Amino acid sequence: MAADNHLIHALRAASKARGDAPFATDAGGTVTTLGAFWEGADRAAAALVAMGVAPGDRVAVLAEKSVAALQVYLGTLMAGAVHLPLNTGYSVAEVGYFLSDATPRVLICDPARCGALTGVAAGLDRVLTLDADGGGSFADAVRQAEPIAAAVPRGSDDIAAFLYTSGTTGRSKGAMLTHGNLVSNARALRDLWAFTEHDVLIHALPIFHTHGLFVAVNVTLVAGGALLLHRQFDAAAVLADFPRATSLMGVPTVYTRLLAEPALTRAVAGPMRLFVSGSAPMLTDTHLKWQARTGHTILERYGMTETTMITSNPYDGVRKPGTVGLPLPGVEVRVTGPEGAILSPGQVGGVEMRGPNLFAGYWNMPEKTAEDMRPDGWFRTGDLGEIDAEGYLTIVGRSKDVVISGGFNIYPREIELLVDAIDGVAESAAFGVPDPDLGERVVLAVVREAGSTVTTAQIMEASSAALARYKQIRAVHLMDALPRNTMGKVQKAELRRMFG
Repeated sequence: MAADNHLIHALRAASKARGDAPFATDAGGTVTTLGAFWEGADRAAAALVAMGVAPGDRVAVLAEKSVAALQVYLGTLMAGAVHLPLNTGYSVAEVGYFLSDATPRVLICDPARCGALTGVAAGLDRVLTLDADGGGSFADAVRQAEPIAAAVPRGSDDIAAFLYTSGTTGRSKGAMLTHGNLVSNARALRDLWAFTEHDVLIHALPIFHTHGLFVAVNVTLVAGGALLLHRQFDAAAVLADFPRATSLMGVPTVYTRLLAEPALTRAVAGPMRLFVSGSAPMLTDTHLKWQARTGHTILERYGMTETTMITSNPYDGVRKPGTVGLPLPGVEVRVTGPEGAILSPGQVGGVEMRGPNLFAGYWNMPEKTAEDMRPDGWFRTGDLGEIDAEGYLTIVGRSKDVVISGGFNIYPREIELLVDAIDGVAESAAFGVPDPDLGERVVLAVVREAGSTVTTAQIMEASSAALARYKQIRAVHLMDALPRNTMGKVQKAELRRMFG
């Protein structure tokens, strides 16, 4: 058995002898020091152990972001259990599926949700509210508990958490992440992005996702930095925090909405040192506008639930707009053809990776794990991309989003980049819909810039000269906004449903 708790040891090291340093400041201005934060996590761990939570048990959490919710995350790890964060936007039926599949010992949720979940959570040992509710809440158990004497030992190969993938191509899968996966990624990103105890990160991401939890929180903890917690993203509120922060992590939508704020200037952005973007591709136009307005170059990176972060543009060095950068230290990335042959620079194919950040497999789905994992340890990400001569990776789309028309492969990203450059177009999404003759045809959803009168005919005419005949757009649909998930990714399955 491991001598210590591998992940907790790594996350807590930078907090030693710094108990009075601030760690988290909430929207109301309440500051939680590192010492108070870790004491709360110790008590959360003790409360879970007292409830019978044993090593390997799952603890499900359906709660909005708060200091207490983060303490549940760390307390679960200290108890040797597996943290299972659930999207707060899930319906009761969706939560029921995850609970029946993961079989957690305990569910901790916001008081407003617990009542509706009584039926689907009937088989669990305990269902508790995170906050005080007049008695019997997890908050009450934490207050009554003595801090755990020591974290339950867990090794690098033990499961620390698992997150469910979106399930857009079938039943949602629980990606199991080990202590070693999360430690390697947190340390690599801390060093790569130069995070230190002097950093203050604006945290406006959800904590049921890799980006907001395993990147933002873990990197801040291993560096000994601090967080400014925002319950949800509000452009004006985030902008108001720039003077007392050093960094921001967001999705592309975060940056487009900040660009819409007149108060965003070079002077306001001056104290900041780093802006990171991920979870969805960023338009080159957004990069250029951000540079012009703030004097900063956004650092784009690439990752997924099964791997946490895979690549990143460099902190010191060239950050290429449109690319997601170079592999992290110790991580290998390649692009392969349909038969598995490694492709040359500039060729589009399936993105594969392997490294210490690669997950342990899908919960209760060995056949799916075997399908996505090659025997020599390479993982098929399901993304399509190309690597340039300098090793920078560009993602061109998901393999499931490729449009096959008349036997020809069409990559939506190529069309989107072309259309997005048309005056009056804010953003676009290309996707395939069934066609009785060609199999599929290319259809486009477009959001126009405010005040723009560009027409669908003008968009089709402007793009037709630059596209081969088989790539031609067959229809354009104007929309007020593209459908997105909580992390800003365009939901093409929804577009296909709407316009197919």
